Amino acid sequence: MTLLPVDRLEILVLVDNATDMLSSTPPHVEGEAASLMRRGFRMLASKCLCCAAHGLSCLITAHRGTASHTVLFDTGPEDYSFERNVTRLGADLGRVESIVLSHGHWDHAGAMLLALGMIRGRNGARKVPYYAHPGMFRSRALKLPDGTLLRMEDIPSVEDLTAFGAEVVLTTVPQVLHDGMFFVSGEIPRVTPYERGLPGQVRLMEDGQTWEVDELLMDERFLAVNVAGKGLVVFSACSHAGVVNVLTHARASFPGMPLHAVMGGLHLAGPNEAVIPQTVEGLRSFDLRTIAAGHCTGWRALTALANAFGDNILAPTAVGKRHTF
Repeated sequence: MTLLPVDRLEILVLVDNATDMLSSTPPHVEGEAASLMRRGFRMLASKCLCCAAHGLSCLITAHRGTASHTVLFDTGPEDYSFERNVTRLGADLGRVESIVLSHGHWDHAGAMLLALGMIRGRNGARKVPYYAHPGMFRSRALKLPDGTLLRMEDIPSVEDLTAFGAEVVLTTVPQVLHDGMFFVSGEIPRVTPYERGLPGQVRLMEDGQTWEVDELLMDERFLAVNVAGKGLVVFSACSHAGVVNVLTHARASFPGMPLHAVMGGLHLAGPNEAVIPQTVEGLRSFDLRTIAAGHCTGWRALTALANAFGDNILAPTAVGKRHTF
């Protein structure tokens, strides 16, 4: 499978757990305040601010020569934050040619139907290809230590997505999209002994009554782009597979191609805080130039990453940041 190089890659963070207008950024990252000033704003005020929410959404545009293609990667947890941030960031959803959902969790798909409406409202009502794994649509819950099930909100169904103008493509195998510019992985092999998914997650079986263990989340996929002269930029929205497993599979999928950056949530909060040291050590082997961690990474893991890799490599995500590779 061929993933052709692109000249430039731009990522605008539409939804993330954090906002951060004040921290300095590396040269390839533009913060929210700098973006406002570039767009002509000359006063910081509440009317132009974005908001944080527990989730992730990225608008990703790849350029090659005079051609460009834009993919929406997840939509965050709910309509309010998605619409507010898209509007205040001046993001043009009319450019979106396809949607990729990383995995079947509400905090990544909660605004999906709104997003479809916003995209089609600006693209002449054309249908939008929507790439998903067939296992994403099962009801899920977390089993608490006392045995209680904490239900998760279901993500929009195939029927609802179709009714809102999505052309749903369900597959477990990898795909290359948009003139060879984007790669969507298949199921991610689990090879490390310490990355064990989401502890306590269960899913409803097809009988609609019985719950089964679902800690591995085999429906999760990553998105990747090959940037000329740099290498692979890998988007892993939650890394339930484990970010080391994700990057191991990315490297195996494209032998000989360097890994330049990983971006997204590393899910090293809560019970997974126990594997922060192994994960940090595992990341060293990939010689990454950028670790753009955010969403569900957690402050303890961000601190460990900062101590291990420094400001030259760690570039935490936040709403409104624009990363360019």
